[in-house]
Amino acid sequence: MITVDPTSGTPPYEQLRVQVRDAVTAGSLAAGAKLPTVRALAEELGLAVNTVARAYRELEADGVIETRGRNGTFIAQHGDPTQQQAQDAARQFADRVRRLGLPEDAALALVRAALRT
Repeated sequence: MITVDPTSGTPPYEQLRVQVRDAVTAGSLAAGAKLPTVRALAEELGLAVNTVARAYRELEADGVIETRGRNGTFIAQHGDPTQQQAQDAARQFADRVRRLGLPEDAALALVRAALRT
């Protein structure tokens, strides 16, 4: 999902920061989603650990992500309280659907049907 262009004039930490922020804005990274550890993402992208750590620090300062100590780093709740509750409900539903082994298209069909009633 995230790529870093080493030939870009934009520093790698900034490329990472912008891509995570944009994914949150677009909804492809939902509130409560767990991010890889700094070390794991650095290894995956071929970056220095400090580069990923800087991007995470800036994202946290901007309120995009939150670090929960040893539990990891997560996409922060955002928006008004109603939106936050809806994000939380959606995350809980998605977690439950995954545990049940239901395919995404079937889960979305259930949501559409429930919204029509």
